Amino acid sequence: MQDAAAAQQTQAVAEPNLALRIIRATGWTLIWLGSLTLGFVAHQLWVTSYFTDRAQDTLATERIEYYETAEVERVEYVPLVEDDEGNLVRSSPALSGALGGDPMTILAESPPPVGEPFALIRIPKIERLVEGWNVVEGVKLTHLRNGAGHMPTTPLPGQPGNSVISGHRTTYGAPFHDLDVLEPGDLIEVETAIGVHVYEVEESFIVKPTELWVTDPREGAWLTLTTCHPKFSARERLIVVASLIAGPNAGVILGTQ
Repeated sequence: MQDAAAAQQTQAVAEPNLALRIIRATGWTLIWLGSLTLGFVAHQLWVTSYFTDRAQDTLATERIEYYETAEVERVEYVPLVEDDEGNLVRSSPALSGALGGDPMTILAESPPPVGEPFALIRIPKIERLVEGWNVVEGVKLTHLRNGAGHMPTTPLPGQPGNSVISGHRTTYGAPFHDLDVLEPGDLIEVETAIGVHVYEVEESFIVKPTELWVTDPREGAWLTLTTCHPKFSARERLIVVASLIAGPNAGVILGTQ
């Protein structure tokens, strides 16, 4: 009888100990998972931004060197116009003077190497971009880790058509974090080897990542900025569209020269 009572007492003591060990193990597992999650978030938000900020200094030096070596020339300006079917096509050369004359020309620079910095974007209304953010050629993840990225299939800033620049919103320096504050009338400046191109915001809207029509050609000269939306998510895209109002080629493209 004594042995049976002792066995029951031992079992009663062992069971709470086992339950306690399970609770402790579960607790420590949750703590470690929480720590890993916080570490990942910290890395994405702050560590990546730290290295991107440092990379911007290097890119600035490389961009200035690019300005000195970029091939710049005058080319004949042939605007895009809409045909009878609504498609944008190259028109006949735009001639100056009522009876013709020398073709109108604009400044053009050679396409920069993919991954290389070639421009600086400044947005006075956004504190982080008042001094500017370097723009590299390319929009792959490896390109956007160091700067904003220009889509190679679109014209360079300051050229006829629709120039597209993308940037991160919450990681890698988050250059476009506050892009949603821009309103019609706000100014955007893009400096390239041929000068400073000034754009005026026309509109902003949200689209799905699959809506690639936002990068399509446009009549005149435009700048389209893209970034993820909402913040901390890649579910949608925030689009800001601005039109060229000043710069080396503005007079010819706008027909005021």
